[in-house]
Amino acid sequence: MTLLAADTPSCYSRFVNEWFCWQYVDDRQDEIVDALVEHIGITLAAIVFGLVIAFPLALVARRMPRLESTILALSTGLYTVPSLALLPLLVPFTGLSATTVVIGLGLYALTILVRAFLDGLRSVPDDVRESAVGLGYGSGRLLVRVELPLAMPVIMAGLRVATVSTVALTTVGTLVANGGLGNLISHGVQRDFRAELLTAAVLCVLLAVLLDVLLVLTQRLLTPWTRGAHS
Repeated sequence: MTLLAADTPSCYSRFVNEWFCWQYVDDRQDEIVDALVEHIGITLAAIVFGLVIAFPLALVARRMPRLESTILALSTGLYTVPSLALLPLLVPFTGLSATTVVIGLGLYALTILVRAFLDGLRSVPDDVRESAVGLGYGSGRLLVRVELPLAMPVIMAGLRVATVSTVALTTVGTLVANGGLGNLISHGVQRDFRAELLTAAVLCVLLAVLLDVLLVLTQRLLTPWTRGAHS
């Protein structure tokens, strides 16, 4: 009976190729966790990189209207560059590393983040700005204490979209061997390994949902005055 059980093919052996296979998850747990951790790290780093660039660009576009169309066109144009071209273009400078993927995804996120910052700042009522200036607020204090808090709902909405899309785009990092769950998806496609493909895809979806929920909770903490408006 023991020999017979040992000879029985598992749900992901060369004889059986099932989509749902918990045995694969159990046997390859370390590999899956490593890919998931890498995926999370690249995604978060790319979003932070995008925010660091998008915020000053939005401020420049706002204070210098003549440059707004140029900045928006540039940030939008970057998104049209195929990842198959963008990542290889970065490789000579950053090598086959996670940095290449982070920079590429951060540049893609600018399309959403720059517009989110601009739209958020524009949503602040003019009378609120005038009142703050009348109270002696300088431009820096006005931005930090008044405009950014009131613009936060719009900014967070854009950040949620950028984060979810970046979770999906991180998989293209497999082009430079740093794609997180994308590495498992690529291997699953090449080998027709259904359990590996489905597991990685499901984890991508769950990660996107989890990050979106965390951002919603963060927004509620940062903008407590909006809770009553939604109830």
